[in-house]
Amino acid sequence: MPRLVLVTLAAILVVLVWRGVPLLELALREPAGEPRVVVPRGDLATNEQTTIAIFEGAKDSVVSITTESRVVDFWTRNAYDVPRGSGSGFIWDAQGHVVTNNHVIEGATAALVRLADGRAYPARLVGTAPEHDLAVLHIEAGSERPLPLAVGSSEDLQVGQGVFAIGNPFGLDWTLTTGIVSALDRELPGKRGTMIRGLIQTDAAINPGNSGGPLLDSAGRLIGVNTAIYSPSGSSAGIGFAVPVDTVNRVVPQLIATGRYAPPVLGVSHDPRGDALLARAGMAGVMVLDVTPGSPADAAGLRPARITRDGRVTLGDVIVSIDGVAVKNSEDLRAGLDVRQAGDAIKLGLLRHDRRIEVMVTLAAGQ
Repeated sequence: MPRLVLVTLAAILVVLVWRGVPLLELALREPAGEPRVVVPRGDLATNEQTTIAIFEGAKDSVVSITTESRVVDFWTRNAYDVPRGSGSGFIWDAQGHVVTNNHVIEGATAALVRLADGRAYPARLVGTAPEHDLAVLHIEAGSERPLPLAVGSSEDLQVGQGVFAIGNPFGLDWTLTTGIVSALDRELPGKRGTMIRGLIQTDAAINPGNSGGPLLDSAGRLIGVNTAIYSPSGSSAGIGFAVPVDTVNRVVPQLIATGRYAPPVLGVSHDPRGDALLARAGMAGVMVLDVTPGSPADAAGLRPARITRDGRVTLGDVIVSIDGVAVKNSEDLRAGLDVRQAGDAIKLGLLRHDRRIEVMVTLAAGQ
């Protein structure tokens, strides 16, 4: 037994010496009260270098947006501007156009765009597309305006690939958050009872103030515009959404050119009430209520519903598919046309007198 105790004590002594000698040497090298010696870190990891490069390459193209509203005092009738909100945006082109969310500037009477270097410019509203929660502003920044972001594509995105969001959450300017593509083709309720479709879902932290900022891929290209979060508390819960860049690249040029977004038209009138009538009859599709003379639908021979002399509705054509993709209601038809352009030829599937037929229609420009 004494021998076991001696062995144990010897082992403890060895450990104390092994641990204590380096500490003693360090204490002798570093006088008490002096800063510790800094240990060299070595090179940053490859993924860290990539993240830093993406932020440094994009931050100057990201802007902070603050808005104001004109208020009239009820008693004095004096008008004055009050702060309304804030958000993010980014430089779109060399002409000084800035892309942001529609809900960032909606209801505002003035907006101020602040660049990363501190310069601030009053912004002019160019156009809005509430159905996609997009808006375009313009600033006169002269020749020293930041370069626009490189534009990527969203059609080839895959769940799991890395993404990077830059914005101004809670007023904390030029904040970078990272994550992955969590899901694709999500839907959220939009304005006027429509759905915003095709959204990118990400777990990169997106908070109030991030709205309108860019979502980038690992090559530093724009792949989306951060638009919303899903959170009961209003803060990031790991579920954020972005408008895909393919939609942005289709909508924004129209806003710049005309001030409004108008998807291509088919030339038929339809209504959700018609959807309800079809549903009661156990049918799915879009009831053609009217056909505009001279329209693509008119040229293709589409037939509208009509009301008989005794007040009954007689079905005309019912649109049931576009290019083989089922159309179940008016919202499906709107979404199907929205992703196409004027001049595109589409194959419409129709139900006519209980018989399925297909017709080719060339879409016209929206008005």
